[in-house]
This record gives sequence, structure tokens and C-alpha cells, in this order.
Amino acid sequence: MNNTENLRDILSFYKINCHDPFYISSGNSIFKLPEVTFRMDFYAVCICISGTIHLAIDNQEYDIIPNVLLISAPSTVVRFITVSDDFKMKLLFFEKTFLLKNNSNPFFIEKIALFSNTLYRIVPTDAIVSLRLLGLLAYLHEKTTVTGRFTEDIIRTIIINLLLEIAEVIHINAHTAIDFPNQSSDHIFYKFNQLVQKEILNHQSITYYADKLFVSNKHLIKIVKKTSGKTPHHIMDENLLKEAYVMLGNPDVDITEIAYRLNFSSVSAFSRFFKKYAAFSPSEYKKQQTI
Repeated sequence: MNNTENLRDILSFYKINCHDPFYISSGNSIFKLPEVTFRMDFYAVCICISGTIHLAIDNQEYDIIPNVLLISAPSTVVRFITVSDDFKMKLLFFEKTFLLKNNSNPFFIEKIALFSNTLYRIVPTDAIVSLRLLGLLAYLHEKTTVTGRFTEDIIRTIIINLLLEIAEVIHINAHTAIDFPNQSSDHIFYKFNQLVQKEILNHQSITYYADKLFVSNKHLIKIVKKTSGKTPHHIMDENLLKEAYVMLGNPDVDITEIAYRLNFSSVSAFSRFFKKYAAFSPSEYKKQQTI
């Protein structure tokens, strides 16, 4: 399992059907948590039922305790650090294409502002809210055990209701209205984000992405800055850093090979880039992963 990089591979290793566009757990301990850094390739909703888990998400460390909700988008990088013996969670994975089938709004997830300017969010709730969300997940699990004419549509509707409930909790906690950005700018930003996630290993210039989106460099910079508060280069660097974290977590790949795969001109150039954002060198980080 040391070469595993994607969650789909991990689920498959533990004999969990990951060929469907969604997966809902029973809430029991179903497999040993992976010891490697991995990349999410689903949207995920996780609710802690009991115990605690200490984990790193995009290299930021958090403690997840009962009634805390974690939601994340594809390409989020996760590493489990420590977990209590009594830890249990209820979780849902789903693909966006499945959720938005027959939906006239392709930006439903973006519109309800689940993630703000990040690819994940940790949402503290109380016991009442947690029970309500767990009830929806339990109903979802029940529907996945039967086959009917409208089962797939019912499952899709339950997931949409769950996401709306979560968005409402986020809205109430923030004490602000959910923002609905300009659709054309929103469209370009999210297409840019998707392209970067897919192409960052091969293309690291603004011009490439601007050409793909049929806009000028200047216009792309303006839209990305307005929508996310970041520059396109910052977003590209963030995605490149995530790839670096994943590769450095693999004991079978050395730093020279990683620098080559990430298209750096030298190991020293990669080391400067990594240290700029991570505050320590690639070798120091890699050593931490093997302790």
C-alpha cells in the first residue's frame, strides 16, 4: 500500500466497491486507516460519531471530534496522523458528474458556497444538527441497499438535500448571506481551477490556461483575483505543492525523481519552492513521513 496515492485505490484495496459514482459507509470501523498521504478523488462528507482523529488536510493539522463535520472537494490532500481506538465516522463519497446529472445548474456545489476559497471545510455542529445530518446519511445508506426504478434519482436528491443542510449550517454559523458570484466570472474561475488540478504537472504558465479558456492573461488574472483573492500563480503553486506532498509521502520515490516529475529544473529549485511554502526542506518533510 505504500504506493497508493488516490483514495479510490485505497478503497479498492480494502475490497470496497469504488466503481460506483458514490459510496456511503455504515458508520462502523470498516478498514484500517491508510498510513500514506493520499489525494481525494471524490467529494466527501464525513461526520465524526465517536472518538477523535488528528489529521492533516492540505498540510494543515486539525483534530476532529464528535459532532464535527468535514467536507472536502477532489484533489484535497489528506494524511491521518493519530486516531483513538473508539473513533468512528459516517462518510459519503460522490462524484460531481453523478450529482449533477439532469441538473440544469452545473455550478450547484459552487453556488451554495460549501468551500469558500479552499477545497475543504471543517464545520462544528451541535448534537441536534449532527443527528439530523446522520439521519439523512442513514436514509441514503438504506436506499443504496435496494434497486428500483427511481433509486438513483432518490439517492441524488438525498445528497443534494444533505449538501443544502450543510450549506445552511455554514450560513448560520457565519452570520452572513451566502454569496452568489457573477456566473460568467464564476464559470471561468472554476474551469481554471479544474484545469490546474488536471494539468499542473505538465503546464505551469498562465498563458496556457488563458488560451484554454479563450481569455487574455490579464483577464484571467483579474477574474481569479476577484473570485478567490489569489493570483493564478498562487493557485498553481498550491496545486503543485499538493502533488509534492503526495510524492514525498511515497518512500519509494526519491527527491531527485520528484523534482523531475514536477518539472523543476533542478533539485535545488524544487527545494527552494517547497521551503518557501512549507517552511522546511523536502528532505526534512520526507524524513517526517517515515518516522
